[in-house]
Amino acid sequence: MTNRVLLNNVDHGDLRVLTGHGARFGDDINQVLVLPTEFEDVQREYPMFFRKDATGAYQTIALLGLDRDENLFLDDGSWRARYVPAVQQRGPFSIALQGDRSADAAQPELMIHVDLDHPRISRTEGEAVFLPAGGNAPYLQGVVGLLGAIYDGLEMGPAMFAAFEELALIEPVVVEIKLDDERSYDLPDLYTISQERLVGLDAADLLRLHRSGLLRAAQWVVSSMGNLRTLIDLKTRRLAEV
Repeated sequence: MTNRVLLNNVDHGDLRVLTGHGARFGDDINQVLVLPTEFEDVQREYPMFFRKDATGAYQTIALLGLDRDENLFLDDGSWRARYVPAVQQRGPFSIALQGDRSADAAQPELMIHVDLDHPRISRTEGEAVFLPAGGNAPYLQGVVGLLGAIYDGLEMGPAMFAAFEELALIEPVVVEIKLDDERSYDLPDLYTISQERLVGLDAADLLRLHRSGLLRAAQWVVSSMGNLRTLIDLKTRRLAEV
């Protein structure tokens, strides 16, 4: 259950946000949605794959763990990576659109909502949301930028996948991880960018992909596969500590 309301400095002037990490904040997940606007940062830390949602549409996920409810980057209240995916960074905040989204309407205004029942919400500790005089605190300014990137990423996603599908760049991938003689993992229903098809694009398609900015996105998905080794090493160390 959530208790989302429109954020304002009158009703929420004393609002604070706890910024640590852990299971109580919903960080104990083995995969997280990531968006095209953050691919460059994500590919430095996590393996990225495509999955299909309940409607059959593609979405991108970063793999954080191998077992259910396992985030191998969580350690003693910290997230041990240089970048935390935006969906997890946003905490109790989300975007709502105010206005008509029809083609002949003015650009809808982006409004910030806050979930007052979110475990990060506090009135006594954490980062202040508003300044004493009512203006946005530095923390909230950062959240505004983050939510804007999330919105842009959600808008960009369908066009990106349409372009990848048109060029037949998306292919299913079999991910089999064997840790030892007794423990192995098969990760089902995953897709990735076909390296063979990507390097085999003709000049016209390659130029079109480059001009759209999606060539880099495809390359970042491919390069992120190297982070599977990091994930395996983290899992091996975690098992050794048990």
